[in-house]
Amino acid sequence: MNNEELNQQQQINIELGDKEAEGIYSNFAILTHSPAEFILDFTRIFPGTVKAKVMSRIIMTPQHAKMFLNAFKQTVDNYENQFGEINLNTMNHPSNQGFGFQVPVKPKKDEKIN
Repeated sequence: MNNEELNQQQQINIELGDKEAEGIYSNFAILTHSPAEFILDFTRIFPGTVKAKVMSRIIMTPQHAKMFLNAFKQTVDNYENQFGEINLNTMNHPSNQGFGFQVPVKPKKDEKIN
């Protein structure tokens, strides 16, 4: 297969509806997995609230999750090359407490979960 055939095979027309083009804002995400899939729940939390509604749930296979991770890293790298390093130190500010991305903590082998 030559490069022209490969490029034609990889071209995908993507339709973006008006509602989807608006996007969904998220400042808190919960990432979990099972043996068969990765689940990303994107939520919004506002100061003074104790409840967050899941605005969007993305479910993908482990293979697609790893491909997404690599593509997202490349996108962040491209952003930082163009605009400078993203500063995470501001995330430790007291006004940001409770916001961000939550990854479940995996217990040690002999540790019991209460």
